[in-house]
Amino acid sequence: MGEKARPCLVSCSVLKHELEKLAKEGELDADLVFVSKYFHVDYELLERNLRRIIEKSLTLFYGSIILVYGDLCLGPNNEMKKLAEEYNLIKVDALNCIDCLLGGKGNVLEADPNHNLLFLYPGMIEFFTHFKAEAQRENIDEDSINKLFSGLNGIILLDTIGETAKYKKEIEKLHTGLKILETKAIGLNNLKQLLLEAIERSKQKTKQA
Repeated sequence: MGEKARPCLVSCSVLKHELEKLAKEGELDADLVFVSKYFHVDYELLERNLRRIIEKSLTLFYGSIILVYGDLCLGPNNEMKKLAEEYNLIKVDALNCIDCLLGGKGNVLEADPNHNLLFLYPGMIEFFTHFKAEAQRENIDEDSINKLFSGLNGIILLDTIGETAKYKKEIEKLHTGLKILETKAIGLNNLKQLLLEAIERSKQKTKQA
């Protein structure tokens, strides 16, 4: 089977930059399959497409399938965990994509206990850029768009791939009305450890089967 026995990570494309960099640098030996981050505006749409990708991946890859999604990505009632159990898959131990970048296990709750910060990183900046462009095409004015960010204290820029200056410029173009309070150079190690832990759990599960 060779390389086909490698684990396959089915991930939201919001983490594509980080996962591809880990793979390119030889830090992650896995096949990568991405589901569009733009489905995230609709739980039903996301679930439908995620199921389609999971079922296709199960037929294409010999290795175990691991979901790189947070517990909350399909809703607040453990819908993503239930989906993983339905397909007998291992899922990373994280609440959402931000938690993945912070190492999972609920670290995001410690980083933002009052839920009043906007964490931005490459994939999420692209998400909001796309969202804003789509809203403008539908003649939704900027003030209405910016109401989404009302009540937030500011932005935390998570520098995962070392392109801080580039992404600060992209954030400025979003015109959220929020200031960048801090830039955290978190790199990729937290995410890598989270993924390796999930891969190890998957190996143990396979041995026990």
